[in-house]
Order: sequence, then structure tokens, then C-alpha cells
Amino acid sequence: MTIDMSQFHQVFFEESFEGLDVMESGLLSLDVGSADAESINTLFRAAHSIKGGSGTFGFTEVSDFTHVMETLLDEMRDGRRQVADGTVRALLESVDCLRDMLGRLKGAEPLDQARIARTKAVLEAELAGSHSDDPNAGSGLPALSLPNDADATDLPGSAWAIAFSPHRYLLKTGNEPVRMFRELAGLGDLKVAVDLQGVPNFFDLDPEECYLSWKLTLTGDVGRDDVAEVFDWVENDCDLAIYPLLKHDSAAVVAEQRQGEAEAVKTIQAAPFQIIPNSAEPTAHEDAKPAAKSAGSIRVDIAKIDHLINMVGELVITQSMLSLVGERFEAGKLDQLRNGLTQLERHTRELQESVMNIRMLPVSFVFSRFPRLVHDLSTKLGKKIELKLIGENTEVDKTVVELLADPLVHLVRNSLDHGIEMPQVRLAAGKPETGTVTLQAYHRGGNIVIEVKDDGQGLDGAKLRAKAVEKGLIGADAALSERQLYDLIFLPGFSTADKLTDISGRGVGMDVVRRNIQALGGNIEIASELGKGSTFAIYLPLTLAILDGQSVAVGDEIYILPLGAIVESLNISEDRVNRVAGKGETFHLRSQYLPIIRLHRIFQVPGAKATKLTDGLLVVVESHGVRCGLFVDDLLGQQQVVIKSLEANYRRIDGVSGATILGDGSVALILDIPGLVALANQ
Repeated sequence: MTIDMSQFHQVFFEESFEGLDVMESGLLSLDVGSADAESINTLFRAAHSIKGGSGTFGFTEVSDFTHVMETLLDEMRDGRRQVADGTVRALLESVDCLRDMLGRLKGAEPLDQARIARTKAVLEAELAGSHSDDPNAGSGLPALSLPNDADATDLPGSAWAIAFSPHRYLLKTGNEPVRMFRELAGLGDLKVAVDLQGVPNFFDLDPEECYLSWKLTLTGDVGRDDVAEVFDWVENDCDLAIYPLLKHDSAAVVAEQRQGEAEAVKTIQAAPFQIIPNSAEPTAHEDAKPAAKSAGSIRVDIAKIDHLINMVGELVITQSMLSLVGERFEAGKLDQLRNGLTQLERHTRELQESVMNIRMLPVSFVFSRFPRLVHDLSTKLGKKIELKLIGENTEVDKTVVELLADPLVHLVRNSLDHGIEMPQVRLAAGKPETGTVTLQAYHRGGNIVIEVKDDGQGLDGAKLRAKAVEKGLIGADAALSERQLYDLIFLPGFSTADKLTDISGRGVGMDVVRRNIQALGGNIEIASELGKGSTFAIYLPLTLAILDGQSVAVGDEIYILPLGAIVESLNISEDRVNRVAGKGETFHLRSQYLPIIRLHRIFQVPGAKATKLTDGLLVVVESHGVRCGLFVDDLLGQQQVVIKSLEANYRRIDGVSGATILGDGSVALILDIPGLVALANQ
């Protein structure tokens, strides 16, 4: 009897992706030089599990790749290797590569062999480096990065990447690295970058020891043996790795190195000889992870399952009771029938809530990607930034979690690029040089609120106004409130960035952020103080499936208002109504003037029973700080409704967020309060 192992693939991939998340989080929290042993054990166990599972299911490429990672982690676990920045970077790159491999295998797509070969070469270069318990060891081989289209299995030898890490005693043997570099420069075009990671504090320096290591790129018609011959005299006194590069990429290899390396690398001439420190970090991998996890399954707390089973049991008991009443029904059992129906209604509501609760996921599923993004981008931008996560266990519907990732990525990237200042600017302004970005989630009423805060420079209202006038978006004498000024950044193509970067500044993104959030039935608000920082608050419904609503009648039509948006309902007296020519009608309510929206006019409902304001009701609603009055014929009752997408089944309609099917089989539209206000203002 043979077992079809493919039936277990889904579980393997889910557990492997979870293991990669654990590894990434653990690597970002490692303390360089003195890592906690348990943290390294956690990383090792995650890698070992992925390796074992991939071997079991026949994914040999994953197993072989993970074996190299596991070996490196094992050396760190046993104390044979210290935790260094270069090692952490190599392992983070490996996690990205492994995530890509698993994603491709899950989707039955071919693997990116070139990327696998490049990343594996970096890992092997780290393994070939010196161990921390060797007193004469250098800082290990600097990490190499091959061109994106390089395949290590088939490369011509017209250009070479060389990782050269002398042992500390090398200078005492009479050998001089500069002389070797000059000899290499005579063979072709040489690029050199120095790694200062192993240099100790000034008072700990020994002038007779070598603390440096180098990464070199040699371009020209030269063979590997010729390159290796230069290092013959120091073969046993250094760690050396030589890798081939593609010929057509050799001239631009520096540009394809990690971000910022171009500033640290100079062309080497035979004389004079220059070495410029390479202080740059690797290119940010903020896009390495998928934009949103398409979760085909979710993990559910066993307590939620137990509660659901209990509810089903109660429902079965109620159904049995009603069946007995129905078999021998008589007038005297009417109260028993009513009690049974009341129990049925209560148990059905509880069952519905239990099922909806199963779909709820903590926002940590989204927040977990941001430590890596902040780590990589802050390094790339040369800024010091701390990320704080608050309320990660706040739960929200699975659909909201999946669609929330992209807007949050845009907001966090903007805070990192535009919000947080450079360290020297912060110090000059009396701030700590390390900026703070905070992601916070909490419940408020029937909504979940997610805030992206930074303690950066804040939004400059005057600069926003000047840019809007320059682009012709507003008149020079336009009177805008602070909130309206901030809302300008959501206009398509609007940007105040002084220069374009690959992170932000092109005027795209913020309009998409607002549109995506509004598509989820939410809104976004901005609070900012110049020189102190900004807060972007996203308001979203807890679920996109069920809504507590109030039914209202307009003519023969029935509309559903979100119950959480209703403030009050009242009769209208003419003396409190003001009519503004060309501006519509307002109602004076407790020192406020509320715009009146006549639903029968907005939706062109024929046969409205109340056309005079005194004949109908005014329902006061509030959404995201905006109040208005909806004029309707009558209030019908409250009920929970199942939300159906109108856009997916018909088309998008302004002022309508969805539809539902009522108990009598008719369709009622669910009104979008912010959309109605915007529609009325038009």
C-alpha cells in the first residue's frame, strides 16, 4: 500500500512559512556579538524542521539549501562562531530566498536557480570565514552578491568576485595586501571595497595585526589560476573565496552590489592606490514577502471550536423541542412554541457569532512583516528607527487582515522616508537620534482602529498649500482648514518630496491607500504637528460579512443604515430649517447646522410618501467626524444583515456600500454614510 504524500503538502507549506516568519523575527532581534542561546536554538529548530519536512516530501532543492543555513546556525549555537552583522544579513537573504522557493513549489512554478545559486554562494562564503574562537581570525569573508542573472553553474571566467580575509598575524609574515592588490590591478580593471567590521576600539588596536577584510571585483581576460596565483604566498594565512561573474555584467558589477556600495568602491589604479571603507548595508528586502498572504486555511483556537460545538448542541436540543411541539400542536402549547422560537433565535445568533469569531485573526498577521521592512529601509536610508508594535492581539476579520497589508506598507514607508529625520537633524532639533514609528491597533465601538505614528518632522501645512497652488489644485486665496490641507496628500499625483526615490516621492500610493481603505468600508484620518510627528488613523469595520443595521423606508424601497453610525432620529419643525441658495438645506440642532440629505432625491425613488420635511423623519448619522441628517419616510426596525458585494454582482454605486437579502426575499441596499455626504455635496 502506497501513501499519497501530496495530501500533506498544504500542511508542510503552512508550517514552513510559519517557521520562516519565526526565523526572520528571531534574526532581527539577535544581539550582535552576544546573542541569547535560546534565540539561536529557536532559529536552528525552525531551519531543521523545514529541512526535515522538505526531505520527506522530496523537495531536495529546499533540503540542500536549508542544510547550509542549518550548518551556519549550528556553528553559532555551539559557540564556534559569533553573531556578526554579515552573518545575520546572509541568513536574512537566505530566508527571503527560501520563502521564494517554497512559494514557487507550492504554486508548481520553476525555481529561480540563479537566485538560489547566488544566495547559497553567500552562505558558503560565510561558512568559509573564520570562527570566533580563533584568536588569529579576521572578521570572516565579506558577503558577495552576484549579478541577478548569474548562474553559478555556468559562468565564463572574464570577471571575478574575490572575498579576501587575512588572518590577523598576516602582516607579521612580511606580506602586504596592498602589494597583492596592485598585482591584481595589473591583470585587469579592479574594484575594491574594505570591510571594517573587525576593527576594534582605538585603545585595543595592535598596529602589527590586520583587522580588515576586502571584497574585490576583477574584470578582464584573466583565468582563475592567474587570480589565485597572486595569493599563493598567503594561501594558509587567509580565508579566500573566488567566484566567476558574467562577462557582460562585469563592467556594471559595482552598480549591482548592495545599495550604497557605489559610494564605497573606487576603481583601483596601479598608482596611486585607494581603498574607501564600505559602510553600506544591503538593499532592503521590503518587497521580498508577498503583499498579503492568501490564506487558504486558518488556525483556530480549540476553545473557539469547543464553544461552536456547544452552540450546535443547544441548537439541536431546541430543534427537537420544537419538533415535539409541532407533532401534537394545540392552542394550549402556544406559549411553549413562542419560548421555543425565542430560544431558537438566541441560539442562532450565538451560533452566528461563534462562526464569525472563528474568522477573526489577530492583526499580528499583518504587523509581523514590518520589523524586517523597518530594519532594511532604515539601514538603506541611513536613519536610526525603532519600531513599536502595540495591540498585535487585536482581532479582526480574516478578509480585512488580508486586504490591510498594502495600505499599511505605503503608510509605514512614507513615515520612514518623509517622516523620520536623519540622525544629525534630529539631534540639532533636540530630539533623540533614534526615531520611533508606532503601529497600534485597538477596538472602538464596532470598528477596529489602526494607527501609524511617527515622532518625525510632521506635515507642513504651508508647504502643502504652496504645492497644491503650484499644481493648480486649489486657488491661491482658497480657505482650507487644517484637516482639508492634510487631505491634499490623498490627491492623485500629489507629492511634496524634494527628490524622487525608489521608496516614495512619486506622488503615487496615498490616493490608492485611501481608495483601498474606503473599499473596505473604512476611512483614514490624519493628525499632525509640525516638528513633533504625524498620526495616520485607519478606521475599519470588524467584519465585512455581518452588519447590525436599521431598516428605513423611502417610498416602496427599503434601505439599511449601519446601526453604529446612527446618533438619533427626530421629527422636523420648519422653523429650524434653513435653506441656502444653491447649497441645499440645513437643520439647526443644538448649536450645529446639519446638512439634510433627501434620500428620495439622491436615489430618485418614485412615490416617496414624505416629500415635505414635516411629514417624515430625520435620521442623524455620524461617520468619521462628519454629521448629517438623512430624510426618510419611516423607521422599520433593527436587524442583522449579511453583506453582499454589489460591485462584484452588479457595479459600483456611489453612496451604497453593499446589499442584503431580507426575510421576505427582497433586496435592500446598505448605505455608505461618507459616500452619501460626498454625493450630496456634489
